[in-house]
Amino acid sequence: MDWFGAAARHPRSAALAGALCIAFSGIFFRFSGTSPATATVFRCLYALPLLAPLAIAERRRLGPFGRRGHAVACLAGLFFTVDLLAWQHAVLEVGAGLATVLANLQVVVVAVAAWAILRERPSRGVLAAIPAMLAGVLLISGLVGGRAYGADPRLGAILGLCSAVAYAGYLLLARQGNPGGLRPATVLFDASAVTVVAGALVGTLLGEFDPVPSWPAHGWLLLLALTAQVAGYLLIASSLPRLPAALTSVILLAQPVTTVFLGATLLGEAPSAVQLGGVALIVLGLVAANARPRAAAVARGPLVEPGGAAAP
Repeated sequence: MDWFGAAARHPRSAALAGALCIAFSGIFFRFSGTSPATATVFRCLYALPLLAPLAIAERRRLGPFGRRGHAVACLAGLFFTVDLLAWQHAVLEVGAGLATVLANLQVVVVAVAAWAILRERPSRGVLAAIPAMLAGVLLISGLVGGRAYGADPRLGAILGLCSAVAYAGYLLLARQGNPGGLRPATVLFDASAVTVVAGALVGTLLGEFDPVPSWPAHGWLLLLALTAQVAGYLLIASSLPRLPAALTSVILLAQPVTTVFLGATLLGEAPSAVQLGGVALIVLGLVAANARPRAAAVARGPLVEPGGAAAP
């Protein structure tokens, strides 16, 4: 399928569909009942047969990717592994909705990292978003405001931040290895293949990897691969560069906000009023961070998570 052609014809619909696909990541993970390592490995493993023909099509259209491109994409896969493992552990500690909101902090992490490493000065919106989003993390963690939702909201907040940082590393590497973003399927194939191996190794060391999950876990993980790992990421990566910054901001917000709603309705998650205030601060930060084209250009989409968000 020509993802770029479809995105060029219907970029708004493609971006929104991608955001909604990623919004279900945490829900499908929880429904699978598997460990974070098991879900990480199988969502990427099941995605490989779907990504392979798309990567081959990109090669035929654009020519060989080159050793450097593959090497950088594989390195990005290590960051992607950390992102998925940290985010899914955060889901277990603080819920799918709040964990997904936390993972979207990668928007400002990418902008700040690009400033430090690539000398790309962030917009005023990004700088203004940082204190609001950090305050939001503080409220979600339960450090203030009394009783908070989650098995361990403080640990969940830390893991959510780790996920955001790791995904930012993935995005920056993917951007450097794939100038112009013309080979999203190729980069995602390489990164997913590395994540299968790295996730299995880390999961085995942690004692949480199950190489033979039972049914219906396989079904939920396959659905996770189809939606977030493949369709969501590719739709967003192919469509967001074609949209105005203001519209990009609205579409990107659809993913974390939808996940919070789905977590409440499908999983019975009940964040406290203080934690929801933290969500509001982070959402406002996302609006500010995506108010300029530069911020939008480096945003996940909640992908987008694959977790994240996007994530996840």
